[in-house]
Amino acid sequence: MVKLLKSIRSQLLVLLTHTFALPVLKIIRKKKPFPYTTDQLSALPYETVGNELWQALNQHNLRLLPYYEKHDIKHVVLQYPFTDEGEVCLQFFMLANGRISFPVLSTVIYGLVTMPEYYASFFHAHKRGKQYKNLDQFNWFSIMEQPLVQVQQEISKQLV
Repeated sequence: MVKLLKSIRSQLLVLLTHTFALPVLKIIRKKKPFPYTTDQLSALPYETVGNELWQALNQHNLRLLPYYEKHDIKHVVLQYPFTDEGEVCLQFFMLANGRISFPVLSTVIYGLVTMPEYYASFFHAHKRGKQYKNLDQFNWFSIMEQPLVQVQQEISKQLV
């Protein structure tokens, strides 16, 4: 029964983010073209942000979605896995970091209502997001060819 409920919960989260949030983003956001194809990401040197993104997407049988590339890069750089828990943790991080948007708020609320077993992870992600300077102006697309560890160190130096 618990497995079934978790499966339904996961399907609802995908519905919320991909079916409702993505169309909203397409309307309100200016599309900044992502300068890489999946093949180009796979050809980047091992341990670069772009290659790590490609590996993570492949590991979870995901593909790059238009308007979501920056979001997927954040998963990799900030080390939140492509799981339900990782998705909500990323949104808690972003909320604490100053990102207030419909997708962030709806995912945070959804996580609070349906995922009580992850409250400790959510709290930790929120605390971590507050410790970082605002990443809203960070150029996520420009780091694809940089070593992931170097980018993570650079961002961690931006702690408040």
